[in-house]
Amino acid sequence: MNASPRIEHIAWGSMIVEGVGAGKDFKLWPGGGREWDWAETGTRHVPGIQRADVLELLEHGATTVVLSRGMWLALRTQQDTLDFLHSQGVTVPVAETKEAVAIYNALAERRAPVGGLFHSTC
Repeated sequence: MNASPRIEHIAWGSMIVEGVGAGKDFKLWPGGGREWDWAETGTRHVPGIQRADVLELLEHGATTVVLSRGMWLALRTQQDTLDFLHSQGVTVPVAETKEAVAIYNALAERRAPVGGLFHSTC
């Protein structure tokens, strides 16, 4: 299994991900990741992260999916998304972004098959 890339830096509106690059929001999974463009699925802070946002992470083998809520906890997650992930046997920590990064990096360092959605602003 490929290792999940480590988040090297997180600040308001800015992230740097090992082997992926710099950007604002990211989708990360075992072996890689990319910038997270909310417009692809029409995601908004409310009602929040949708099932469509997490599918790519599962396709790449994530068995834990860390969901960030933003720096001010403005980003929500739809209950349907959580129900879907749990039905797939996926562990789903949900936390403020800096805390979510710490959880994700700890799992990535242990080479666990972890993915995540990270929002670096509100």
